[in-house]
Amino acid sequence: MDSIVNFIFQNAQYAHWIIFGSIMLAGLNIPISEDLMVILSGILAATVVPQNTLILYAAVFFGAYLSAWLVYWIGRKLGIKLLRFKWFKKTIPIRKLAKIKLFYKNYGFYTLLIGRFIPFGVRNCLFFTAGLTKMNFFKFIIKDILGCFLSTGLLFTLSYTLGRNFDVFYNYIKKVNLLIFALFIFTIITLICYYMKKKRKQEA
Repeated sequence: MDSIVNFIFQNAQYAHWIIFGSIMLAGLNIPISEDLMVILSGILAATVVPQNTLILYAAVFFGAYLSAWLVYWIGRKLGIKLLRFKWFKKTIPIRKLAKIKLFYKNYGFYTLLIGRFIPFGVRNCLFFTAGLTKMNFFKFIIKDILGCFLSTGLLFTLSYTLGRNFDVFYNYIKKVNLLIFALFIFTIITLICYYMKKKRKQEA
C-alpha cells in the first residue's frame, strides 16, 4: 500500500484516475483499502490539487459505487459455481440461501447502508451475497446509492478537513476501522450464539 500511496502523491494531477482504478480493483478483492483511497483523495484535495476536489470525490464515489456492481454480478453469475468448492460450502451452505434472500428482502436497505461503513472486506461479502441470492439488480443499486454517498462523503469531508495532519489522521482512522470491525465481529458472534441457543430450546 505504501508504494501505491507514494505513486498517487507523485502523480497527483492524475490521482483521480489512479484512485478510481484502485477502488475498482479492491472490488475484485485485490488487497487495496477503499477507505485509504477515500482518505488520500480528501488529503490531496485539501493540500496538493485543490482545483480537483470535485473530480477526486467523483472518482471515489463512482469507484466505490461501480465496484459494488462488479461484485454483485460476480456473485450472481459465478456464486453458485463457487459454492461447489469445499471452503465456500462451509461458509455459505446452499440450504441457507433462501434465508439470506428473505433477509435481504426484509432488511436489504439497512444491511447495505450499515455495511458501507464496515471495513476489511465486509462490504464485498454483502455485495457478493446480494448477487448470489439474485436480489433485484435495480433495487440493489437504488438501495446502495445512499450508503455509498454517505460513507464516501463523510470520510472524504473528514479527510479534507483534517488533511494537513495526515499522519495523525491516518493513524486515528486505522484505530476507528479496527474498532468498527471488532464491534461487527462481536455482533455477529452474539447473534450466532442467540440463534443457537434458540434452536436448542426449540429442539428441546
